[in-house]
Amino acid sequence: MNTLGTETEPLAPIAPDRRGPGSLWAWTGAVAGLAGVVGIQASMAMSAAYNERTAGNAVAIMTEFAGHRTPMLVMHLTLMVSTTLLLVFAAGLQRRLRAGTPEFSLVPTVAAFGLVLTSVATLMGTGLDTELLFGLGNTDQMVPEVAVFASHWMGTIPWLWVGAGVSGVAVAVAVLHHRAAPRWIGWASIVLGGLTLLLGISPLQYMAGFTGPVWVLVAGVGFALADRRAR
Repeated sequence: MNTLGTETEPLAPIAPDRRGPGSLWAWTGAVAGLAGVVGIQASMAMSAAYNERTAGNAVAIMTEFAGHRTPMLVMHLTLMVSTTLLLVFAAGLQRRLRAGTPEFSLVPTVAAFGLVLTSVATLMGTGLDTELLFGLGNTDQMVPEVAVFASHWMGTIPWLWVGAGVSGVAVAVAVLHHRAAPRWIGWASIVLGGLTLLLGISPLQYMAGFTGPVWVLVAGVGFALADRRAR
């Protein structure tokens, strides 16, 4: 009985939520990977700076580049989607791997940091898009050399997916060494992630943009299906 003379009922204990983590984070990764694939393909469509017909001619490069604003918009939208969703996938992947690796293992953190690094690269790769999408609409107001630089920028920076390779190798270690997920995810990660990492380290670093998004897509789908079956 309290001081006011009224009885109070004891608080009912709150039952803990025993449901495991869902698979939304993994599907988020799959979407991030798919968006990355589309973004890289859109980047390939903007080849003004690499066209033999316009090589060395800044005005010609700017003129051709001005006709590529549609793929530029596609690249911007898809890579920005990938940029944001990679962060969610990184957080979910770290939590997922922690559940299947030793308590003080660095593997989950390394896997997450690799995806964060990739998110930064895709963000930087789209950093000039707004200026160019509007600026190329009126080339009389643009310095041709700026368009040349931007064309090279969009053909290189968005392709720096080496961080995804780091994440892929970390996932492979977690799966093949600690059995943190189905083994096929580990083998896919060692192949796609390892290749992405090697390409990213090599002077052919931009080729990591071909395999990095594919690994993110495969890993996202793989973890989503594996966790659904586990429930």
